[in-house]
Parts: sequence; C-alpha cells; structure tokens
Amino acid sequence: MKNFVILGGGYGGITLLHELLDQKIPADTQIILVDRMPFQGLKTEYYALAAGTSSDMELRVKYPTHPKLNIRYGEVTGINLDDKSIQFQDSEVIAYDQLVIALGCTDNFHGVPGADEYTCTIQTFEATRETYRRINNLPPQSTVNIVGGGLSGIEIAAEIRESREDLHVRILDRGERLLSSSPARMSKYVEAWFREHNVELRNKINISRVEEDCVYNGPDERIAADITVWTAGIRPVPLIDELNVNQDNSGRVILDDLYRIPGRPEVFVCGDCASLPFAASAQAAESQAEQIANVVVAGWKGETPKVQPLKLKGTLGALGKHAGFGSGFGFGGKSSVTGRVPRLLKSGVLWMSKHHFG
Repeated sequence: MKNFVILGGGYGGITLLHELLDQKIPADTQIILVDRMPFQGLKTEYYALAAGTSSDMELRVKYPTHPKLNIRYGEVTGINLDDKSIQFQDSEVIAYDQLVIALGCTDNFHGVPGADEYTCTIQTFEATRETYRRINNLPPQSTVNIVGGGLSGIEIAAEIRESREDLHVRILDRGERLLSSSPARMSKYVEAWFREHNVELRNKINISRVEEDCVYNGPDERIAADITVWTAGIRPVPLIDELNVNQDNSGRVILDDLYRIPGRPEVFVCGDCASLPFAASAQAAESQAEQIANVVVAGWKGETPKVQPLKLKGTLGALGKHAGFGSGFGFGGKSSVTGRVPRLLKSGVLWMSKHHFG
C-alpha cells in the first residue's frame, strides 16, 4: 500500500484532503493525515478566542471520515527526505511515497531579546488559550500592549476592546500607519475606529527588547504594560530549517512550478511553508492546495499535470463583531470597503470554512 501523507491539518492540508477525497483514489493508495490536534482549528479566528468573544468549540472543525483516510495524531520531530520517512516524538516512524508538508507557521520574534519569553501569542490553539487566560484574569484598568499593526494585531486589539472595556489597549507599530501595505483609505478608517473606541495608537515604534512588564522603544523609552501580545510577523515552523533545501528570505521553501521541492518530485510544500508570490495567509494556502490536488490527481491518472496561476479574492478584517474592512471580493471595483458589509462577509467566509464550501 502506498502512503500519501499530508503533514498538517490546517487550511492548506484540509483543503487538499477534501479535494482528493472527492476523487477516485487508486486502490493501492491510502491517505494519512498527520496533526497534533484531533480537529482543525480555524486559525484566522484565534484573535476572538484570545479575547474571549468566541469559544474554543466555535473554532473547531471535525476532520472528514473516509475509507481511504487514516489520521495519525502526534508531534512531528523530523522529516527525512532521503529515507522518505516522518519521525514522531514517541519514536514512531511513518514511511511515505508522496508527501505534502503543510505544517504552517510560528511567530517571528526577529531576534528581539525577551520577545519569546515574555509575550503572549495566537499562533496555536494552546498559545491562544493561554493568551485568553491571561487577558481574562487581568484586573480592571490593566494595560495590554499589542505589538504589530497588521491584520492580526488590529483584529485582536478590536476584539479585546469589545470584550474588556475596562482595559487600556495600545497598538505598537513600526510603520507610519496601520495596515501599511493596504490602501490608505482602509488604514484611515481603521485608525479612526480605534480612536473612537479609545485604543491608543503608537506608530514608528522600534521594539529593541521585551521585559515582563514592558517593551522598549529604541534603547531607552520604556512602554509599560501588564501583558504584551506579539503579532509582529510569522515564519515557517522550525522543521523547515532542518530540511536542508533552498529557502527564500522569509524562510519559505523554494519550489518548482508544480509546487514540489526541486529534485524531490514526491514532496510538495503547501501554505505558510511554501515560497509563494503572496504573503502567507489561509486564502493563499487554500488556493495553492487546490492546484496541488490537480497535480496529484493527474499523476494518479497518468496525465500531464497542469496548474493555474494562484488567485486571491481579497482581504477581509474585523473590528469587533459589528464593523470591518476589506478590499477585493468584487466590491464594485472599489479599492476598499469599510463598515458593516465587509464584517458580514467575513462571517460568511467563516461559515463556509466550517462547512468546507468555497
């Protein structure tokens, strides 16, 4: 029996899995999904779990069942490309004939001293639960620093504001404006929303180190807080660095035109671990997974594989439960849209993700 192994039950891995399960899987092939958790976590909504406005159960999605699917739970500790094997923390080894690495990302602390030790994060279910616990247990009038003015920082800051009106929330961003890579109109809307809701904004901040009760802007300015939440960047999981393959400046694996490791046609890399022409996102992972599925199925049929250019629909973000912002998604040709409509659309996208539509 041939083993088609998918490492990671996130957006990319699960999209690929559903695409393959909808096809006629060869009689001599089984699919093995590997993940630490017994369910998919909707990572794009972890900010709401951290703030306490969504429950753990709301962000879980059951893995599919299928006669050709086996699920292996555990912590992957090594990938041996030469032996075509996966090593686990419990010393078990699984051999693969084809492999898809879709292990996702972890926080990028950019070498800032103390950042790993003293900040809260939202990159895993476990870390997000701990962030929720710490925010929930804060006494009234405490201060929360949010490091990073990108999508994750904005969404968790807004959700904390709605969850805990008594807290002082502060966003620390190194750019001149929030969402610096987005249209200026969208940034202005988001910044106005935060000012209206008493969230402090600090731009052009250069975090030099983090301590238990503060961060430092440059060498001397101390910015105190009871909790600091880090949302200032991501990078592929450490296992990727151990593969000894070519990587881009972000640490993502450089691939051939069929999303395989060059010289390793049996190994695909999907999502946050893959060097793509887009920033890492759930949407990019899902789009790429669909193309990988086309390549795999073509191989099963003995056909020449074809891939289409990856296309993203746009960006959606939430400002609490009643406001949002977005670009793309067919908003009448406008560069960006703000207010209630993009928030409703984001809720619709979440519903589709839970039910594996679109």
